Formats: sequence, C-alpha cells, structure tokens
Amino acid sequence: MSKPKVASDWLAGCAGCHMSLLDMDERIVKVAELVDLRATPITDLKEPDASGVDVGILEGGVNNTTNEEVAHKMRKRCKYLVALGDCAVFGGVPAMRNFFTVEESLRRAYVETESTDENGRIPDDPELAVQTRVRALHEVVPVDLNVPGCPPDADVIFHVLSELAQGRKPVLTGKLLHWH
Repeated sequence: MSKPKVASDWLAGCAGCHMSLLDMDERIVKVAELVDLRATPITDLKEPDASGVDVGILEGGVNNTTNEEVAHKMRKRCKYLVALGDCAVFGGVPAMRNFFTVEESLRRAYVETESTDENGRIPDDPELAVQTRVRALHEVVPVDLNVPGCPPDADVIFHVLSELAQGRKPVLTGKLLHWH
C-alpha cells in the first residue's frame, strides 16, 4: 500500500492548529513515516502541482477571496478534506469580527490605535479586502471531517492522521474531544 499524500494550509486565524501538530513530539515522526507530505506551511514545503492529494487539512476561517480560493483549490485537489480547529469548524476567533462592519473593524484596527502611521489611514493592502463576514470552511466547500478545538489536542490530531494514513475514517469520540 502506498503512503497517502497529505497537504495542509491555513486560512484566517492564528496558525495554532498547525503548531499543535508539533505537540505530537516524537509521534510526528511516526506520522511522517506513514504519509507523503506534499505541502505544509509548517516547513514551508510547497509542491506547485500537488494534485491528487489524498488528504487535505485546512485550518482557519474564510475571511477573504484569497482564503476562498485556497479552500476551493484544496477541495478540488484532495479526496478527503479535514477542517482543523474551531476557526475552520465554526469561524472561531476570526468570526468575532462578524459583530462589526468591515469598515468599523478596519477603522478600529488601523485608525484608532497608536500603532498606525502619522496619517491614521487604513493601509491600501489587497489582503484587507475582507468579506462582510468570516465563514466556517463547510460554508464554502464540502468538508469530510470536522476536528474542533482551539487548537485541537495533539492526541486528537495524531489519532486523525494515523487513522487516515491507514485508510480508515477517523471516529472522534467524547473520550478524544474534551476540554483541558
């Protein structure tokens, strides 16, 4: 049996879910032996044509058109898509912006703080062209497995990756999903 090809990426959020992968400590070596890692922001490993990926892992909420494009690209290129973390599952912390208008959020972040330039302007940056609300990943593309947590526990991530690497659909029981 060949190793499943795995790719991961993150959208709007803090990247804590990817950092939680590192909390697997030496178990990350075991997972690495079971999969063919094609792309991940953790190691800045990118494969320009990573089509035919077996498992795609996306972390973060969908906040702008770039996030939306990444989500569609990942869904198209992979057979099984995992939404990793609260931001991907239900919008998480980035969705807190949904309580304010885009203009109000940007004004508060860039004009009403001491960290802005002397002109007190919102930067002219395409990345700031955010959508009117942050959306969960499943609102944009079909998702095969939701792995909640902020970030998900390393044991949960290890379980999911191990099961997928062995060709099994992961089952997340209450025993795995708990608050610390």
